[in-house]
Amino acid sequence: MNLSRRRFLQTAAGLSAGTLLGRAPSPARAAEPTLADLDAAAARPVLKRELFDTPVVIDSLRLLKKGSDHFVHVRSKDGAEGIALTNERGAYLYPIFNKLVAPYFPGKDARDLEEHIWEVYRFRSNYKLQGIALWCPVAWIEFAILDMLGRIAGKSIGELLGTIVRRDVPFYVASGNRDTTPEEEVEYLGKLLEETGGKAVKFRVGGRMSRNADSMPGRTEKLITLSRKVLDDDIAIHADSNSSYDPPEAVRFGRLLEDIGAVYFEEPCPFDHLEDTKVVTDTLTIPVAGGEQEYSERRFRWAIANRGVDIVQPDLQYYGGLIRSTRVARMAQLAGMPTTVHISGGFGFIYMLHFASFTPEIGLYQEYKRNIQRYRDWFEPALTINNGALRVPDGPGVGIRNVASVLDGAEEVK
Repeated sequence: MNLSRRRFLQTAAGLSAGTLLGRAPSPARAAEPTLADLDAAAARPVLKRELFDTPVVIDSLRLLKKGSDHFVHVRSKDGAEGIALTNERGAYLYPIFNKLVAPYFPGKDARDLEEHIWEVYRFRSNYKLQGIALWCPVAWIEFAILDMLGRIAGKSIGELLGTIVRRDVPFYVASGNRDTTPEEEVEYLGKLLEETGGKAVKFRVGGRMSRNADSMPGRTEKLITLSRKVLDDDIAIHADSNSSYDPPEAVRFGRLLEDIGAVYFEEPCPFDHLEDTKVVTDTLTIPVAGGEQEYSERRFRWAIANRGVDIVQPDLQYYGGLIRSTRVARMAQLAGMPTTVHISGGFGFIYMLHFASFTPEIGLYQEYKRNIQRYRDWFEPALTINNGALRVPDGPGVGIRNVASVLDGAEEVK
């Protein structure tokens, strides 16, 4: 499998909006979008407010803990409720949630969620916390409110935010290892493929924010070469450097990835060095992905307008939720770029599935989390994998069948 940047983007577009709907993909734009085009795309409403005839006034928001899971529970004055699961950062961001974010929402109309996401940014000068510390708690509340609204309307989150374009989402299995030898890593990836039936893998290269140092001498070069020798030719390969390289080193390893026909090269340079990343993007033919750590719509706008990456990757929690990520995806689509969201937290893959259900251009594969079995029976029907793809939950909101059962025994975090 050898995909150049052009072929990847064309194939991704075809898979996303054309092939799976039984029609030809839309032709690529003849010209790059202007900044005004991008701004207009991001400014369009996302939530379908017209689905709700009467106000949905928020009565309470609580952060709960059950075992190792943290939940957000929202209730309206009419008794409707919704829940969300946080990522692992709920364990230490709870003071920000309780003191600076949650207090904004009681008494507000949930139908105006998009405006509330802006206003909570201003509330108590929260913009001074710009980054994961702010946007994770905002995302958790957004997820819970969308779950509540979906239950009221009898619609999935995807139906609240867009038009459903796919029910099944192809995935890659990812290894977080850097302490394995190349041989151990390839063997582990093979086991993940066998366990899941996946068609794609992602491994980590470099040393993670390491100023060109490898995690062990010679590991990355050997791993790249060995992965293609051992894995079947039809297995798609992704590589993530987690900000390991300057441009010359990133290009050197990017060329090796091109040689094995890898699908994309993620975060080759320090994540906040947009200019260095653009140098790598301009030099390589393999698509370059980035945006996992990003929190600014304007910086995504710059990356899209200037082709700083080929694939944008907002994290649905780090970036502040599905609505903000949808605005990025709309800008990217204008530029012919897919949005392959990053997911944090074990339950994050559920929010990824809903995002993928209504976002036209998502790229070839989305991230899979191994703990799917932990949550599969929360849904009706249970979460399933078929031919390397995950089925999007069908129920209203996020799709959890029995909220009371899931929260049974949970205690409030204060």
